[in-house]
Amino acid sequence: MKELDVLLERYVRSQLANASSEERAALTELLELPDPLLADYLFGHTPATEPHVARLVSAIRDSRVGEYLCGA
Repeated sequence: MKELDVLLERYVRSQLANASSEERAALTELLELPDPLLADYLFGHTPATEPHVARLVSAIRDSRVGEYLCGA
């Protein structure tokens, strides 16, 4: 899904260098999900069930909203 690629690429470019090992592990777990479930999480259709994944999804969604509002 192109939209997922763009969303995740923006997050990775801006946050990965400063991510903790726990955040990196959560990202790895998130990226292993099937695209339909990943899309549901990232587009807010379904809440993530694992707390660490839910925190990451929230951070990704927050960064997307911030970029949208700032015109990036």
